[in-house]
Amino acid sequence: MVKEKGERDIARAKDLHLKYEVVERHEAGLVLVGTEVKSLRESRASLKDSYCRFQGRELLLVGVHISMYSHGTHFNHDPERPRKLLMHKGELVRLASKVAEKGLAIVPVRLYFKGGRAKVEIALVKGKKIHDRRETIKRREQDREMERAMRRGKRGG
Repeated sequence: MVKEKGERDIARAKDLHLKYEVVERHEAGLVLVGTEVKSLRESRASLKDSYCRFQGRELLLVGVHISMYSHGTHFNHDPERPRKLLMHKGELVRLASKVAEKGLAIVPVRLYFKGGRAKVEIALVKGKKIHDRRETIKRREQDREMERAMRRGKRGG
């Protein structure tokens, strides 16, 4: 998704395109407690090794680490707790059927604030094989080399 005006990134899944092939993307709201929101405002979150899973008719975000709030008390939140995602029922039903029938997975792409509310961009993904990953790395290196060569050509030397 394109970053819109009024959005502020909190965390991104950096190795997403290396491990997965993105089929489609969606935006979802998050059910959070107060200290989690305060930690997110300090950009203290990590999407590493996180994923989404269905529990009944609800979609949960699992494995996202939101650090404990620095000024919190003994009522601070659990950093690794599963968090409910808020989406329309029709979207959830469609995602659940795709995950069940095609063997796809749902992973978070980025965590951000939009209009003062915490949102998560999730992606329906298909896992890449090892040779596909190597191909992605090789293509990225070739693109970098081509970009460097073009820059050197513009400078005239």
